[in-house]
Amino acid sequence: MVFEPFEDESDFEDLAEKLDDPDPAVRRVAVMDLADTADLEAVPLIAKAVSDKSPEVRLQAAIALGEFDGVDTAAALCIALQDEDSGVSQAAADSLAEIKDPQAADPMLALTSHASPKVREGALQGLKQLRRPDAMANGIEAMNDPVPAVRIQAVGVVGYLKAEEALPALIAGCRDEEPEVRRTAVGALAFSRSSHALDALLNALGDDNWAVREMAAEVLGKHDIGEQATKLIALIEDPFWQVRVKAVRSLGKLKVAEAVEQIASQLDEAVSNLRKEAAAALGEIADPAALPYLEKLVDDPDPDVRKNVRWALAQIG
Repeated sequence: MVFEPFEDESDFEDLAEKLDDPDPAVRRVAVMDLADTADLEAVPLIAKAVSDKSPEVRLQAAIALGEFDGVDTAAALCIALQDEDSGVSQAAADSLAEIKDPQAADPMLALTSHASPKVREGALQGLKQLRRPDAMANGIEAMNDPVPAVRIQAVGVVGYLKAEEALPALIAGCRDEEPEVRRTAVGALAFSRSSHALDALLNALGDDNWAVREMAAEVLGKHDIGEQATKLIALIEDPFWQVRVKAVRSLGKLKVAEAVEQIASQLDEAVSNLRKEAAAALGEIADPAALPYLEKLVDDPDPDVRKNVRWALAQIG
C-alpha cells in the first residue's frame, strides 16, 4: 500500500496528540504512522518519542528515524543511542548507519569519546558512511580505544576517507592485537599504492589469523607486486581454502605466469570454489602451459567449474 501524503496540518496534529496518549500502544502506532508519511515534518514529532517513558515506544522511534535523513534526524538518533535500553540503543546505531547527509555528522562526532563503548561504536559506525574529512582525527584517536568493537568501527571511519595521511594509523591497525581490527585495517589499505601500504599487506600474508591472510591476498590483487608475487604464490599452500581462493584469484588478476603450476594444483581440490577460481585464474593468465590441466576438467561435476574451464580454454586458444 502506498501512503498518501498528509493533506493538512490537522493530520499531524492528530498524531501529535496520540503521542501523549496514556496507552503506550497508541503512542507506538502513532510513531509508525508518522514514519509512513515519509514527510520531514514528522521528524520533530518522532524525535519527541525518543524520550518516551516506554522502551517499546522509544524503540519504535529509533527504528522509524531510520527512514529519514538530515541533521535533526541524526541528533534524535544520537539521543536514542545513549538510551539505557540496549534494544533502543542498537536500533539507533542501525538507523544512524543509514544516514547519508554529511552535515549530520556533527552530533555523532560529539559521541566518539562517550563513556559508553556501545555509544562510541554506534557513533563511529554512523560516521563511516558520511566520509567527513574532519572525522579523521576522531577515528584515529578511537583506533586506540580499549574496546575492539570500537577500534573496528574507527578503522572504518579512517579507511573510508581514503587519505594518504591516514596511512600510518591504518598500517598500525594491521598490527592490532585483535584479528578483526587487523583484517579491517588490511582491507582499508586497498586505496593506497604506496610502498608502505604494500609492505604492510605483504606482512599480513603471514598473519596467524586466516581471515587477515585472506583479506591481504584479496587486496594484493589490486597492486603491482612484481617479484613479491612469490609470497602470494606461497599462500596457495595455506591450510584454509578460503585463503587459497583469494590468492588464486589475485594471481589471475595480476597475470602471474610463474604461478600456473601452483594454481593448476587447485584444480584437483574437493572444494568446487577452488576449482572454479583456479580455472578462471588460468584463463586470465592465458598461458598454454595450463592447457593439459584444464582439459582434465571439461567434464567436472560442477557446472560453474565447467563454465570457467571452457572460458579459460577459449582464452588460451
